[in-house]
Amino acid sequence: MFISLLSLMIFADRPVDPHSFANTQEVVHDHLDLKFKLDFEAKVIHGTATLRLVYAKPTQQLVLDTRDLIIDRVFEPVSGENLSFELGPEQAYLGRALKIDLGGKQPQQVAISYHSQPQAAALQWLAPSQTTSKKLPFLFTQSQAILARTWIPCMDSPGVRVTFNASVDAPKGIRVIMGAKHTQEDMGKGHFEFAMPYSIPPYLIALAAGELEFKAMSKRTGVYAEPAVVEKAAWEFADAEKMIEATESIYGPYDWERWDILVLPPSFPFGGMENPMLTFATPTVIAGDRSLVSLLAHELAHSWSGNLVTNATWNDFWLNEGTTTYTEARIMEVLLGPDFANMHRALGQQDLRETVQDMSKSPDDTHLFLNLKDRDPDDGMTDIAYEKGANFLTVLEHHFGREKWDAFLKNYFRSNAFSTITTEAFLKQLKEGLFKDHPEDWQKLKVEDWV
Repeated sequence: MFISLLSLMIFADRPVDPHSFANTQEVVHDHLDLKFKLDFEAKVIHGTATLRLVYAKPTQQLVLDTRDLIIDRVFEPVSGENLSFELGPEQAYLGRALKIDLGGKQPQQVAISYHSQPQAAALQWLAPSQTTSKKLPFLFTQSQAILARTWIPCMDSPGVRVTFNASVDAPKGIRVIMGAKHTQEDMGKGHFEFAMPYSIPPYLIALAAGELEFKAMSKRTGVYAEPAVVEKAAWEFADAEKMIEATESIYGPYDWERWDILVLPPSFPFGGMENPMLTFATPTVIAGDRSLVSLLAHELAHSWSGNLVTNATWNDFWLNEGTTTYTEARIMEVLLGPDFANMHRALGQQDLRETVQDMSKSPDDTHLFLNLKDRDPDDGMTDIAYEKGANFLTVLEHHFGREKWDAFLKNYFRSNAFSTITTEAFLKQLKEGLFKDHPEDWQKLKVEDWV
């Protein structure tokens, strides 16, 4: 049959993403083969992306997301036959739709040769002077929320998941790492290969390149950093394995094999980014006394909430961050005790109160589930998603008891593993699971009002 069981699973209850041009109701990609050549002088990536396609129904077009990409060629990789394409008009933060004419066929693969531009928002090119050693240039990517499209033509939606293989060529002396298994490394030739066998949304595809050293901390944890920083970072993050074990004791196994941490140069504009297998972290977390490692606990928690189970659209962002902020406090409670965790929660409450006051003129933005149509999804990345979301889950924990709540959340992660979820679906699972024996508590706890 044209629509296979796999197709039915992939397309089941797929919401329309207001932040993607992609025609995901008709076709999606489930695997990417990526080839990159890094040009530090021009601040450009030359790439080829080969997309493996799964169809829900016959379609004449494949529509992808791009922004500031130059498309050189689109073709069928098996036959080499060129496919005609056009780019739609530029739309603010969304970029341009890449519309590929499939010519009446339903090819299993489509390949795109392209190159990025220096202004690509996901690509941060650093001069040697911006690094610690000041010897070699540095590159890192930051694709959340909808910036993967600035360096990879793809269906740039959190509701689409892919596995990928990648090969990367870089100047000699530059070490390339990705959030994936490292399958080949040849520093002499500047050639590196990677494989990500676990499906992730495109915003979690991550790459960094520069003068990097690695130091193992346990069998499944290690740190990458510039040579002058790597030893300090390894000492600061020595409890990484304990963090994994603490989270596993509550919510089940860590499904990503490794958890390595990359310490970026000071220009990294975030505290951390939860790229699977390879957390990106700011060097400011290296305090010398391990006092700021709650940031790492937050990024680790994303290995369950966000990476394993992902918000279907950015309207559902609180499902990523609220659950993660809640889990972060639970990890720190195991490691440092309830007093530390409660202090951590109190600081979050303070941030939340300030955010709510700042939003007095836009009360709709204080909802957990947002309507971000015609808005940049970054507008929804506030303490509402993080702290109000965590508060909601804390209320559920206190009402039902930790044992029952933990059992629900553990099952939630396992039953939805490597998939996406909407707020509506989460509430349905809550009602049919946690509230099943006490449906009257739904109104008592004002669940709908919280969301």
